Amino acid sequence: MKQTHYVAREPDAQGFIHYPPEEHAVWNTLITRQLKVIEGRACQEYLDGIDKLGLPLDRIPQLGEINKVLADTTGWQVARVPALIPFQTFFELLASKQFPVATFIRTREELDYLQEPDIFHEIFGHCPLLTNPWFAEFTHTYGKLGLAATKEQRVYLARLYWMTIEFGLVDTPQGRRIYGGGILSSPKESVYCLSDEPEHQAFDPLEAMRTPYRIDILQPLYFVLPELKRLFDVAQEDIMGMVERGMQLGLHAPKFPPKPKAA
Repeated sequence: MKQTHYVAREPDAQGFIHYPPEEHAVWNTLITRQLKVIEGRACQEYLDGIDKLGLPLDRIPQLGEINKVLADTTGWQVARVPALIPFQTFFELLASKQFPVATFIRTREELDYLQEPDIFHEIFGHCPLLTNPWFAEFTHTYGKLGLAATKEQRVYLARLYWMTIEFGLVDTPQGRRIYGGGILSSPKESVYCLSDEPEHQAFDPLEAMRTPYRIDILQPLYFVLPELKRLFDVAQEDIMGMVERGMQLGLHAPKFPPKPKAA
């Protein structure tokens, strides 16, 4: 597993997590900036979730505040985790309707981009849609399938996750909108993904599984759902059958250059 210099903060005896003022200030910078960026770009179901969560602007929320809203809407919870967790833990959590949240926030030096998923990415990017039953059902199914999958199958499932939950777009009557949490927590990608620069392809789960990606670049290709409910429908389909088919067919050629080797 990769290493990180970030350390997740531990709760006190009452379960309260204390963050220093500078970290609350980083949260404030991130959320106020991103709320402006996603206007006219985020899908309505996500915006509805933002309203339900009522995220504070001046401080990092406590996980209990998020859990109360999720429990009342879809029965999900967030679970405190270290900065990086193994695949196995990730699938175990999702299978039990718990979404992992690392309780650290990026530094000002890494304000615009961070490879590790921090609390801003997890709570602002993903938790609003966990109040939506279609999205929640797809995420739960994904976790259960991943838990039972082999190492080889998990790699194909990971691509499906990346192209939907992290970097998915959706068609709406108002035009193309964002639902992927990796985009919604990134100011640059929120603008770029809806421009003419990247490629946009109608969502096909098998195609998504066969599409390579790099985590450290703006995506060259986005898959677009016809509507958010399509995720719920996919959850009822034979996803593991698609994985097997994808493994037989193999990967598409990458649409990006190989990652430069570290010096």
